[in-house]
Amino acid sequence: MSRSWRVAGINFDHFHMGDLLRMVFDHPAAEIVGICDEQPERMNEAIANFSIDRGNVYKDYRKCLEDTNPDLVILCPSTGGHAEWTERVAPFGAHILMEKPFAASLSDADRMIAAVNSTGIQMAINWPLRWYASHVTAYQAVTDGRIGDVVEVHFYDGNRGPLWHGADKIEQEPTPERKDASWFYKKAEGGGSLLDYLGYGTTLATWYNGNRKPIEVMCMVDEPAGLEVDEHSITVARYAEGLSKFETRWGTFTDPWTHQPQPKCGFVIKGTEGTISSYDYDSTVRIQTRENPAGEDVSAVELAFPNSNPVEYFLSKLETDEPIDGPLSVEVSRIGQQIVDTAYQSAVEKRALPLVGE
Repeated sequence: MSRSWRVAGINFDHFHMGDLLRMVFDHPAAEIVGICDEQPERMNEAIANFSIDRGNVYKDYRKCLEDTNPDLVILCPSTGGHAEWTERVAPFGAHILMEKPFAASLSDADRMIAAVNSTGIQMAINWPLRWYASHVTAYQAVTDGRIGDVVEVHFYDGNRGPLWHGADKIEQEPTPERKDASWFYKKAEGGGSLLDYLGYGTTLATWYNGNRKPIEVMCMVDEPAGLEVDEHSITVARYAEGLSKFETRWGTFTDPWTHQPQPKCGFVIKGTEGTISSYDYDSTVRIQTRENPAGEDVSAVELAFPNSNPVEYFLSKLETDEPIDGPLSVEVSRIGQQIVDTAYQSAVEKRALPLVGE
């Protein structure tokens, strides 16, 4: 790269902040110039991991932005705070990388889009599944026409639960006290497996689907005793060409990054001329075609710099003054959010609904 990039991390609600800061730390042309959180103790791990000077650690986001003047801000607030934090940061002129999901609602997503459009900055929504080699390989197979036109996308994903692990997937004990205190289990803050994981499936499905939108959506969620949010949701979307299904689960038997649970986490894509199965963390995808109905395992592509993680990708786009594309773009993510919103309302009303936001 022709220049160095200044990056700040603001709001540590989501433990993925540690993963994203590690990507900055490892990037040859980027530096962490500041971190900020209203609860200073939540930054201690990052301070230690990345040798951050205490002079670059803040409680006030305004002072952090004014002092450090970053080119890029990584935001990891609770889902319910995505719009508010985008509106807070955008006027300072730094580009924004927002950790998934897009927002708690389509109206919040549109507030975020309006906030960045008014300043001319770029915003990317990071979906970690976008950086799994298997899913990138599946997309390449789709765009190469290996399975014809996509007619169905089946998604199942999740983990044992958000309190089982922290940054770098370090295992933790999900005690009842931690669950009571966690925003993941608070409805007002955008908690629940549906809002945590459904956007993954609907956004990447939109990518696989050539940005086509469904006509109507139906969703059912579980209602766990003593909780105000779901831990399991199943959404069915009807497109002009067929049905797709998206299932989210907190409470898989194992975490997919240790041992794939059953059902396996990932995607199965059906086309007019074949099928693809692409599972999280797998080194291969399986492709069936009319010429080879028995199917074959295809090695996943190797993701290389500057397209192996969201920080590399975003900075390379800024370097070349190119727009964000694919699942990280607001255009594709907004369609995913439309499906999520419709699913959420469908679960409330217990009936199929036309796609919202049309």
